[in-house]
Amino acid sequence: MAASAQRERGLLSSMRSLLVLGKLMTEGADENQILVLATTAARSLARCTTVTIELAGGTPPAPVGEHLARVGTSGGSVELPDAGWAWAFPLSSQSAHLGHLVVGSGCEPTNEEQFLLRALAQQTGGALANQRLHAQEQATAATLSVLNDRLRGTVGALERSMDIHARLTAVAVSGEGREGIAVAVHELTGLQVAVEDRYGNLQAWAGPLRPAPYPKDSAACRDRLIARAKREARPLREGERVLAVAQPRGDTLGVIVLVDPDHRAGDQELMALEHGATVLAMELARVQSLVESKLRLRRDVVEELLNGTDEQSGLARATALGYDLQRPHRVVVVEGPEGTGDNDALFQAVRRAARDEPAGSLLVARGAEVVLLADTESDWEHLRRAIVRDLGDRRARMGIGERCEKVVDFPKSYRQARLALRLPERSERDAGAIRFDDLGVYRLLVGIEDLGEVDRFVERWLGKLLEYDARRGSELVRTLAHHLERGGNYEITAKSLIVHRSTLKYRLQRIRQIADVDLTDPDIWFNLHLATRAWSTLGLLTAPR
Repeated sequence: MAASAQRERGLLSSMRSLLVLGKLMTEGADENQILVLATTAARSLARCTTVTIELAGGTPPAPVGEHLARVGTSGGSVELPDAGWAWAFPLSSQSAHLGHLVVGSGCEPTNEEQFLLRALAQQTGGALANQRLHAQEQATAATLSVLNDRLRGTVGALERSMDIHARLTAVAVSGEGREGIAVAVHELTGLQVAVEDRYGNLQAWAGPLRPAPYPKDSAACRDRLIARAKREARPLREGERVLAVAQPRGDTLGVIVLVDPDHRAGDQELMALEHGATVLAMELARVQSLVESKLRLRRDVVEELLNGTDEQSGLARATALGYDLQRPHRVVVVEGPEGTGDNDALFQAVRRAARDEPAGSLLVARGAEVVLLADTESDWEHLRRAIVRDLGDRRARMGIGERCEKVVDFPKSYRQARLALRLPERSERDAGAIRFDDLGVYRLLVGIEDLGEVDRFVERWLGKLLEYDARRGSELVRTLAHHLERGGNYEITAKSLIVHRSTLKYRLQRIRQIADVDLTDPDIWFNLHLATRAWSTLGLLTAPR
């Protein structure tokens, strides 16, 4: 907390220095003085080893000139000798591109330092534009009145820009978050403002008539819109909305939107929107850094969801990892070949299969299992077979829980997926991909709250056999379960139990005698079948996890 407060005080102090510097630049400084002030300030604002200003129309050194031509008026990454990181910040005014502030450093500056350098470049561009207008005024007496008007307009715009900087910087330093940024841009523009995450989910709103529900584009449309906005590198109009992306370190974390159906947004409003996007990028990067420092690994996010977490916390952590959790998911549990001990091979096989299908990107290894949070309704058996192929045609089983509509549904879906795996194992069927939704009577048994009733039903039909097995160490209940599951087919049952047919017939005769049941009676058959399934279900539900 002390270090964070110290950084915020340092940022606020630097912004105040920029405000003073802006005044010095615009109050009587000539072009050379402006350039000297800018290059000197850049070294004090960030850890720079190289600072140079290349003005438009000049002839920069060959390598630098080629990079500047490539990045164009939007600026971007360049290469400098002996600099591990270098960036060209555009010197722009409302009417022209004036050149670039080129900064090099041994390592990449912090987000705060890059923000200060960008603000310095904007102020320098404005000051240069102001100075050139003033020079024209002195050189051409005949246009004195026109130049005076333009100068006053430029100074007014610069003052307005400084007001925008000051207002939004105060929001960033005070920690008002996304809501504070939205309110500040709304107050500066008079327009409704929305802050959205990467996927179009509303994060904050300022202004009247907040839409409910908030409209959201399809994933494909959203991706195209973000790509277009990143290419144009400036506020983008899309119908009744004007938007700017917040992308610290090149990663799009959010979008800030002006709702402008009447096309009222002019240069000042677009400036406020662009500055708002810059501050939002810093805020989102700060939030992401805080969340990532707590989570450390993607594994922790999955573990938290499976163990149970509140909606807001789960969504925040997933968003910080660049993952949209506000879609239906299913928890999928994959169990690999028994006795191999190669859990990493299973994890990698599931990861690759889920990526290629695609089925999801959040997964974690838990003991001998791999748990996947699937965000699509995949062909589960097809997914399982892809895992089997990756494992070299070794056995893999898969259980799929019910759909999770909310964050709080993940623990339940995880339990269901594990039950889907275990229940067929207790009935000793061959199983591949098993959905909990398709478990039939097993699903009904799992849903019964009073397990005592199920236990009494099992005791009523299997009690004598269970007592006999416990006393003699025999497997009459297991034999009966196999026989009933396979429809009374002697050949298949004997094969599944790996016993001789005569042994099976002997055991069935002992079952008839001990339990005093007639296996040819349909009602008795049904009740015994249900009892053996209830017995296997109880064994799983009461077993230690």
